[in-house]
Amino acid sequence: MKRILVQHGDWKAYLLVVILVVCSFVYSMILESGKAPVRFINTTDALIIVVGAALLLVQPAAGFPSPLDKAISNKKRFLLPLAAGIVFGLLDVVTIKIMQHPHPYTSLPPFLQPFPYSLFLFTYGAVFVEVTYRLIPFMIFMLPATRFTTARFQQNLFMVLAVLTSLYEPIDQFPSGEPWFRFYAFSTGFLMNFLQAWCFRQYGFFSALSVRLGHYLIWHILLGLYVQLIEL
Repeated sequence: MKRILVQHGDWKAYLLVVILVVCSFVYSMILESGKAPVRFINTTDALIIVVGAALLLVQPAAGFPSPLDKAISNKKRFLLPLAAGIVFGLLDVVTIKIMQHPHPYTSLPPFLQPFPYSLFLFTYGAVFVEVTYRLIPFMIFMLPATRFTTARFQQNLFMVLAVLTSLYEPIDQFPSGEPWFRFYAFSTGFLMNFLQAWCFRQYGFFSALSVRLGHYLIWHILLGLYVQLIEL
């Protein structure tokens, strides 16, 4: 019978996520009390992260690397995934902002928020997506599979989950517009999510998160800073 072992690094990873959520939530509450016109953090969503992120403690039992596995270099866990996410973010800026909306914004659109709040909100948002889109569904299905089934079945199950979880976001956010743009949005959304699933399997949770953080850094944070300082 396999035992579920919780490593010291797993607790550090979980506490890091909880601290991030608490800081972002408090910042949001302060702005809300001052009636600032920004997107606020939902209490229920914050609780989902705190509870769901506890599954970081059992990743190895599901066949995934520990979040801070010392055998995995920071280059693979953070830098390369972050660079990949930046590429996706730059593609979105060129395709959506430069090609489709070349004129200056007159106000910040909903997907952009004032800096420095945007740093907290979109980092929090990236964690929320990775906990709900990847960590929770993968752990729910892969934990029992790793314990009771063969390696071949586990790999096939992982591929099915990787495809299904990669389809959710591009379908949920399927845009209107020209056919070429809808194809672009769906295909890049699927590819980025599938890359994140692969990174999660190979290098752990923070690798998948780093891809999304790279994308959000360009598309939400730096683009928002540019619009806020240059266009408005």
